[in-house]
Amino acid sequence: MAQFFEVHPDNPQQRLLKQAAALLARGEIVAVPTDSSYALACHLDDKDAVDQLRRIRQVDDKHHLTLICRDLSELSNYARVDNKQYRLLKAATPGPYTFLLEATKEVPRRVSHPQRKTIGLRVPDHRVLLELLTLHGEPLLATTLIPPGETEAMNDPTQIRERFEKQIGGVIDAGACPSEPTTVVDLTPMGAGGDPLLVRQGRGPLATIGL
Repeated sequence: MAQFFEVHPDNPQQRLLKQAAALLARGEIVAVPTDSSYALACHLDDKDAVDQLRRIRQVDDKHHLTLICRDLSELSNYARVDNKQYRLLKAATPGPYTFLLEATKEVPRRVSHPQRKTIGLRVPDHRVLLELLTLHGEPLLATTLIPPGETEAMNDPTQIRERFEKQIGGVIDAGACPSEPTTVVDLTPMGAGGDPLLVRQGRGPLATIGL
């Protein structure tokens, strides 16, 4: 049975976020609010949790999972970033963007793309999630909460609890999210002198990243 943490979106109760962080540390999956939609998140280094994350979404290892980081300094531990890429990242973070970058050896092979060795990374602009990341002490591995066979991300935490309460450890209810996916941009071509490649247009404005 999933635990339900109802928190204030601008001033979240630390006691409740600590309980949610404890679930993540124990290998549970928690539904978390973001600046785009709700997401499923788990501990980066927990293989069983990562496997359960994929089972819930019914996606294989070629589906990019995303590392959610507190800031760019944390992101640089998990992705190879040159000066040009960094300037673009700095202009767009925090915000509703996911960037595909070349993964470093800090990223477990099981969570990066098996052929491309890339990982999705993002720095969200959401107070509750950023405070949860601080309590957790490292990035979380996440995927947009889109039920199998559907195309729209879930936005109602009560419905999330009802639908997934036997599959996840907890739900952080910070109210409704924008219910629009992130803008996904592949930055790996920039490493060879190319241009960023738009993979999916979402909530993040293209003008911010020069597209």
